[in-house]
Formats: sequence, C-alpha cells, structure tokens
Amino acid sequence: QVRLVESGGGLVQPGGSLRLSCAGSGIIVRIYAMGWYRQVPGKERELVASIDTSGRTNYLDSVKDRFTISRDNAKNTVYLQLNKLKPEDTAVYYCNTASASTYWGQGTQVTVSS
Repeated sequence: QVRLVESGGGLVQPGGSLRLSCAGSGIIVRIYAMGWYRQVPGKERELVASIDTSGRTNYLDSVKDRFTISRDNAKNTVYLQLNKLKPEDTAVYYCNTASASTYWGQGTQVTVSS
C-alpha cells in the first residue's frame, strides 16, 4: 500500500520560510505527477503546486512567486519550499498525486502569525 507522510510544518512569522517534506513508500513519487494541497476551515481543499514526471511545475497564482515544489526521486520524496509566508497561507498541507488518487494522510499544519 502506498503511504505518503507529510512533515515540516510549524509556526512561523509573516515573511518566514518553511520546507515541507512528503516521504513516500514505494515508487509512487517517481512514476506519478505529485502535488501539494492545502485546506483551511470552511474552505475546500485546493491544489497548491504540482510537479510532473518531466519536472514541469504548476502553481496556484497566489503562491507561484513564493513556493517551489521539487522532487528527489532517489529519496522518493516531494518537497514544498514555502517562502515569504503570509497569514493567508495558514492551512493544513497535504501531499498526494496530482490527481488525488491515493489516501489522504494527516497533513502538516502551517501557521503564519505574528
């Protein structure tokens, strides 16, 4: 069974940075387009960033100049570098395939606050 485990969240001040990691079991990270999602209370889960097997990336407009998604196939891990964080980035962040084809994990909480 494929397992994706998110980590790296925390409390950070506006303008700060975090790096989120999504560690996968098996080869899913290498053979599927992967994505990072986030969800806040009362809102639908949204795709924040994705990376396909060729390394092409896509971003939500509100984060495209601040976040960077990357993949390390050797480590079977996907990362999301969060820079210049804003309070509106506060959410639980999840990883999955870009088509959300596997089970959702617990995610990792990112809180941006002064």
